[in-house]
Amino acid sequence: METQTIVEAAFLGLLEGITEFLPVSSTGHLLLAGHFLGFESNGKTFEVLIQLGAILAILSVYFGRLVKIARDLPTDPKARRFVAGVLIAFLPAAVVGALAHDVIKTVLFESPMLICVMLIIGGLILLWVDRVELKPRYTNVMDYPLGLCFKIGLIQCFAMIPGTSRSGATIVGALLLGTDKRSAAEFSFFLAMPTMAGAFAYDLFKNRHILTFNDASLIVVGFIAAFIAGVFVVRYLLDYVSRHGFALFAWWRLVVGTLGLVALILMR
Repeated sequence: METQTIVEAAFLGLLEGITEFLPVSSTGHLLLAGHFLGFESNGKTFEVLIQLGAILAILSVYFGRLVKIARDLPTDPKARRFVAGVLIAFLPAAVVGALAHDVIKTVLFESPMLICVMLIIGGLILLWVDRVELKPRYTNVMDYPLGLCFKIGLIQCFAMIPGTSRSGATIVGALLLGTDKRSAAEFSFFLAMPTMAGAFAYDLFKNRHILTFNDASLIVVGFIAAFIAGVFVVRYLLDYVSRHGFALFAWWRLVVGTLGLVALILMR
């Protein structure tokens, strides 16, 4: 395995961990970076499987909270409603992801131009939502009604288009449906657990025949880097969002999308 390839895998892993829980589209960043670096993986499997590092990062940070919720399930109706809400929100993406898997991987994932356009569109929407005066009705994820959770889950399906951002779609959707910024970001964290775990398991199953030892080694490198970066982001994102909102991430998307478009046009 070439050292350069290992370094690229570590870089992409860090990029995954940093961007997975930010509303900037981790998949879009990974695919664009891989495109410009010339980094190729069988069936784009690397880009999905290193998400395991980010999954474990959020599980490690929220481990105590998850244990408490599990303990409260038999006696606390609020805990049962919250778990049901997360599962209900997960279902639309599970169904759409399974039905459209091949189109997403072979068509949408192969379009850097589409990714750049979606980064720009998403940035403009995020900038607008961050500035508009919204009156939140829900400030605690444990109080989200099941209907609200389902609607957020439907909106999450837009993230099947690379460059949209899973966290960006769920956060914007939640804000427009009446939540505050902090709880919207936190619900996105909880929803990421089954969504990312499901995508990881399904992609691993679909590509089990084409994975090689070399692929596994690169995935491990990317996984470790994603885990380290993911822990850092999850620990500090909620406080940042509560104080400063989403404008930084909106401008981030606009800059990356615009630079990507310019680079793609110049490379033609």
